Amino acid sequence: MNYRDLEIYKLAFKLAIEVHNLTLKIPKFELYEEGSQIRRSSKSIGANIVEGYGKRSYKKDFLRSLTISHAECDETIYHLDILFATKSLIDKEKYDYLNSEYIKLSKMIYNFSQSVLKKHISDK
Repeated sequence: MNYRDLEIYKLAFKLAIEVHNLTLKIPKFELYEEGSQIRRSSKSIGANIVEGYGKRSYKKDFLRSLTISHAECDETIYHLDILFATKSLIDKEKYDYLNSEYIKLSKMIYNFSQSVLKKHISDK
């Protein structure tokens, strides 16, 4: 098993690609401001999952990376909200879809972190 087998990784990767492609269609004035921010935060979710998985032998490092991944997920939701509220993203269906998928991913990361934490506690 490797990180690519993790459901949280698969969803994070899929959504990062969707966000990347979406931001290429937003108004030019947002492309380098909010567009850049949401691209970075969405890509950071998966990157931190990968980094944490690579350090999984060290539970504290694994949990730290998952915590960062969770925070980046919440940040991505914030940027998505900003794009929609400012009408830079006018496709409500796309907004609703991405918002619900990122909320789902946030919960998945949290639950995965709790699982790692419980295993860590029981290992002592």
